[in-house]
Amino acid sequence: MKTDSFALRHLGPRENDLPKMLETIGVETLDQLIYETIPTDIRLKKPLELEHIMTEYEYANHIRLLGRTNKVYKSYIGLGYHPTIVPPAIQRNIFENPGWYTAYTPYQAEIAQGRLEAILNFQTMVIELTGMEIANASLLDESTAAAEAMALLYDVRSRDQKKNNVCKFFVSEEILPQTLSVLQTRSAPIGVELVVGNHQEFDFSKEFFGAILQYPGKYGQVYDYADFIKKANENEIKVAVAADILSLVKLTPPGEMGADVVVGTTQRFGIPMGYGGPHAAYFATKDEYKRSMPGRIIGVSQDADGNRALRMALQTREQHIKREKATSNICTAQVLLSVMAGMFAVYHGPRGLRYIANKVHSMAVTLADALNKLGVYQTNSSFFDTIVVKADAKKVRAIAERNEINFFYIDDETISISINETILFKDVNEVIAVFAEALGKDAFEVSEYTLENNYPTTLNRTTEFLTHEVFNKYHSETSLMRYIKKLERKDLSLNHSMIALGSCTMKLNAAAEMLPLSMPYWNTIHPFAPLDQVEGYTKMLKKLEHQLNVITGFAGTTLQPNSGAQGEYAGLMTIRAYHHSRGDDKRTICLIPASAHGTNPASAAMAGMKIIVTKTTENGNIDIEDVREKALQYKDELSCLMVTYPSTHGVFESAIKEITQIIHDNGGLVYMDGANMNAQVGLTNPATIGADVCHLNLHKTFAIPHGGGGPGVGPICVNEKLVPFLPSNPLVHVGGDKAITAISGAPYGSALVCLISYGYICMLGAEGITNATKYAILNANYMKARLEEHYPILYSGEKGRAAHEMILDCRGFKAKGIEVSDIAKRLMDYGYHAPTVSFPVAGTLMIEPTESEDLGELDRFCDAMIAIRQEIDTSSADEPNNVLKNAPHTLNMLTADTWVLPYTREKAAYPLEYIAENKFWPSVRRVDETYGDRNLVCSCAPIEAYM
Repeated sequence: MKTDSFALRHLGPRENDLPKMLETIGVETLDQLIYETIPTDIRLKKPLELEHIMTEYEYANHIRLLGRTNKVYKSYIGLGYHPTIVPPAIQRNIFENPGWYTAYTPYQAEIAQGRLEAILNFQTMVIELTGMEIANASLLDESTAAAEAMALLYDVRSRDQKKNNVCKFFVSEEILPQTLSVLQTRSAPIGVELVVGNHQEFDFSKEFFGAILQYPGKYGQVYDYADFIKKANENEIKVAVAADILSLVKLTPPGEMGADVVVGTTQRFGIPMGYGGPHAAYFATKDEYKRSMPGRIIGVSQDADGNRALRMALQTREQHIKREKATSNICTAQVLLSVMAGMFAVYHGPRGLRYIANKVHSMAVTLADALNKLGVYQTNSSFFDTIVVKADAKKVRAIAERNEINFFYIDDETISISINETILFKDVNEVIAVFAEALGKDAFEVSEYTLENNYPTTLNRTTEFLTHEVFNKYHSETSLMRYIKKLERKDLSLNHSMIALGSCTMKLNAAAEMLPLSMPYWNTIHPFAPLDQVEGYTKMLKKLEHQLNVITGFAGTTLQPNSGAQGEYAGLMTIRAYHHSRGDDKRTICLIPASAHGTNPASAAMAGMKIIVTKTTENGNIDIEDVREKALQYKDELSCLMVTYPSTHGVFESAIKEITQIIHDNGGLVYMDGANMNAQVGLTNPATIGADVCHLNLHKTFAIPHGGGGPGVGPICVNEKLVPFLPSNPLVHVGGDKAITAISGAPYGSALVCLISYGYICMLGAEGITNATKYAILNANYMKARLEEHYPILYSGEKGRAAHEMILDCRGFKAKGIEVSDIAKRLMDYGYHAPTVSFPVAGTLMIEPTESEDLGELDRFCDAMIAIRQEIDTSSADEPNNVLKNAPHTLNMLTADTWVLPYTREKAAYPLEYIAENKFWPSVRRVDETYGDRNLVCSCAPIEAYM
């Protein structure tokens, strides 16, 4: 056994398991299975050309040495990113804990109550600090949250405004530069006209439907926006405010000024900067806009016994169920990061947050006072944490960087300095010394705060916040550790059992890949740090882009999109830019198969495209003749085809090259959705099938953990004709020669977690990632062979094989009174999370085991599914009081004095022998979704208030 081989640790099946698995499938070799699964004409002719494979030990040394080439300077850059103190108890017990980072999105609420409570805490924190009525479970970053706010305000225009095509949106010139860039990207395709200007000179014209303000402004100036918002509302202009959440501890919240939407980032609540992400943005609004709100909302409901239970509210708030009528394509949140930020508030409580905010503000005032005495004059008339001074920027910069200090240089004579919670008096004195040297004066030291507030007393926060018990109870490390553990025990994650979710690829997130995220040389870098300070990041990110180019067969990659949905949108926007560069502005038709994931049409609509749906055949494939007919019909307007490959039905369609050629022959381009890339890597690729651009889910195929519903990363890879249009950033040069504006706030999106995919590829190498694909296909077909005698398999390839996933048809069980949701809930009693329910076909389960699961786990899951089938066979529509309808069964049920159900307690809780050894108990019974939506509560409150 080659113990230093990472592939040995990543791949589940052992070599001596293969004969049994292949015999069960009915093939003699693994190569025969691959031959029967993937059409020969799209198979790669030679191995991928990647650098040599590293062992885990080699990689650990490599990433440590590479990290040390990054220069960790003291950062005062600001612009929405700040050094933070990550509480060690949160770092160890959440950030570094697979019980938290390997969980899936909480669709199955009964086995996600811990995570749901943690997110509810986050929502409560956001609602109370912003002064708003409702908040979601987080968004991707502040800039994209601001764009979502614009889209929401556009969507909720009055009837007259829509009738008169009121489409102007005012953007304060105080907005963060990266936010402006994202607003520019998102506004044009949907017909919104941005007008950037000074909010103090705004004329409140009837031509405007909305406005966005920055609070405090990008360089720290604090404005009282109450009069602006009042006048805006009088003129039917709705207002969004992008607010620094820490400042809201001291300043009047925008909600109390009358804002309609408040957005921002919670990064400074204990989340490392990580060269730009991942960070949890927040989004809060008025209750009346909840149906137009992007992202997810966690709400309070009750279970079958009437006990309090949490779940994702309002049809999970995934707007893409509306498909092309959606105003947002967001299908993920930043759950792991929102959990951390919410727990930061739990740990510190309102008094702790006041202490931090007071310390930050007092240190900023103290520094401003000291620099004024030095003769360096501060120009912000009112500020929270950021001051602006007049000085020779070139001279100051040379001295500051020699002393390992970064300021933000606005122009040749203007410098902004942002204070954060890590700053001590010794740091302030170092800053004073820098300016003293620049002026040729003697430095002096300060050791006491200048205590007065430097903003109007009218802006003093007067309302209480975080009064709920959860924010006032867990302030010792022991109590916090136990609270986190209590929540963790309520959640089923990959550290307990396989999560066999089709389309979502819940594979191993190896410890060797994850460890570098805690290294300060990687996680403390500001995304706008000078390039000569980020050599390690530059090398790692460029190499990852190259690796992804090799894997996809394409010429260029951008890592900027920080979710799969963002990747879809980025890919379509590059296609749009390509057509526009050729004068083909009329090419706006996007063909999308009926089986496509709902984000596809939502993304296309956001990119300003008109969606034409193409048919699928009875066997689940794309109807080629319908594609041909529609491509010819719209040949002068055809922009692109969006296609998932292997198909959403888990099949390698043999006609894929013919389909892509039809699109090219009619002037369109092909976008390939990379959701199923785990079945392609090393065996075929998007370029070979004829695609022009694809997005990749690094949180699926390339091993970034799902984090309970985020972080995700969705880079796009493109061919040579699209490379010039890859997205830019206003502060760091990235993108192509004809780059579109930014897709997300940071130049490389969630750069920190890109380390995981980089490590995954480095340690597996060309042979390892190819074998990962083969084993994913092996595991899926082994499970198919075991299950197809008990469940109808809905689709398979021409030779009867599945790709890396398969669909079990459960619709026929309705005759027995059993719905697919009953099977999903019953699986919890067997210790498993359900596969994907009712996608892409209602009434089905889509199963994907991944390559990381071993034979023993595959068999346990199959045994559970076969046992459930036997339970279905003994069920009757006339007698709904059965083990499936009552699932899941909780410990409280099993230990109650009375048991009146028509089956035994053992049958309920221990239907198979293996369960007793490692029983997972759902913490609530089946959740009542309808009750929760009728009585929508999305924040912590005394239980009497809603039960």
